[in-house]
Amino acid sequence: MALNIILDKQSATDGIIKIALTESDYQPKVEEKVKDYARKANIKGFRQGKVPSGVIKKMFGKSILVEEVNHVVSHAVSDYIKEQKLRILGDPMPNQEKAFGIDWDTQKDFEFEFQIGLVEDFEVDLSKKVKVKSYPITVDQAVIDETLEDIKQRFGNVTYPEVTEAGCNLYGEISKVGETEHKGSYIMLDKVAKKEQKKFIGLKKEDVVEFDIDKAFEDAKAKAQALNVAEEEAEKISGAYSFKITTISKVEPAAIGQELFDKVFGPNTVKTEEEFIDKIKSTIGENYQRETEHMLDHEIQHYYVDNTNITMPEAFLKNWLKNSSNGEVTDAVLEKEFNAYRDSLKWDLIKNKIAEDKEIKVEGEEVREKAKQFIMDQFGGPAIASQLGDKLNDIANNYLSGQDGKGENFMKIYNQLRHDKILKAIKDNITVTEKPVSLEEFKKHAETHRH
Repeated sequence: MALNIILDKQSATDGIIKIALTESDYQPKVEEKVKDYARKANIKGFRQGKVPSGVIKKMFGKSILVEEVNHVVSHAVSDYIKEQKLRILGDPMPNQEKAFGIDWDTQKDFEFEFQIGLVEDFEVDLSKKVKVKSYPITVDQAVIDETLEDIKQRFGNVTYPEVTEAGCNLYGEISKVGETEHKGSYIMLDKVAKKEQKKFIGLKKEDVVEFDIDKAFEDAKAKAQALNVAEEEAEKISGAYSFKITTISKVEPAAIGQELFDKVFGPNTVKTEEEFIDKIKSTIGENYQRETEHMLDHEIQHYYVDNTNITMPEAFLKNWLKNSSNGEVTDAVLEKEFNAYRDSLKWDLIKNKIAEDKEIKVEGEEVREKAKQFIMDQFGGPAIASQLGDKLNDIANNYLSGQDGKGENFMKIYNQLRHDKILKAIKDNITVTEKPVSLEEFKKHAETHRH
């Protein structure tokens, strides 16, 4: 028998689901639960499994009634939303005033109301009329040269000079002049401002050098490293500091040759300096391409969030967030964070609509293959697959199950594959124009899109 359940639509974004229960809607479930209690109850004066139903009802009747009515109602609301294909945000919120007014001792019929936040159907423009810019990063010679120097330093030999010279790295203790508190510190002389470097040259272990922290370090990261604090904190620090040297080291750059080639890219992957430089360039290009794609995804998200007409149930969402957060979400929090939260929900709605319209699906086998690829990447590439053989499938299945066996890694990969397919569908249908930029220009543009 169908329940008496209706939607009272208050507006395009707000509705109330109303449910009226009669005794016949819930009583069979109550009787079934009473019998179950009677079979399992261990009550003094009765043999287990022989407790009369009347005793169970007297002792547990009200709690069983409340539990089963709530069970029927919650399932009814969930099923109704699915059957009516209602697009809702958040969770249905029960009318607490109405619920608190119920007399569970005498009532046979019950009425419940649930407020919901609705989103009406909307259109997403997937056409060439949509124009979004992509910013491929140019791999210029300066970047290649800088990367090559970094590689030579990383794979070079460490020496320990008696006296500091250009290019040395200093370990020691730093303190503000006039104060006794000191911290461990690490200073790379190459990161010290050129005009200040001479102060750090010609020193020995246990020597102390004084300097102005802002004059010595124009680079924020180097300043933070010297002070041994976070960059945000380093920005607030200024004044005269002293540094006592405990260790002097210097890296002798690795020589360009087969030994370096093999260390960087694996045995016999490249044979000549020209191949080595080309490989560096292609690796930088691949890294830049990932950054470019990531930025393009952000550009697409911004475009669709800004240009897709969706009326959101904002008042409901704010109310729901406050009521479901145990007091953590306040008006002040909403003032600061609600717009970003709303836009995130809007983007999810848009992606879901595209997936629905384009019939985008992710099969379980795709998830398993992606998991195997992830495992191979973590443990040495395709070569590991031949070593593991059939065990790779077991390892992948264990990984997908997650630590608690609830499949969180499966869902993580599933959602990523689905996201990638949706973004590909968008890119295939809109107009993407490229504007090549330098790395610095890309960073400046990325800064304006930080979330």
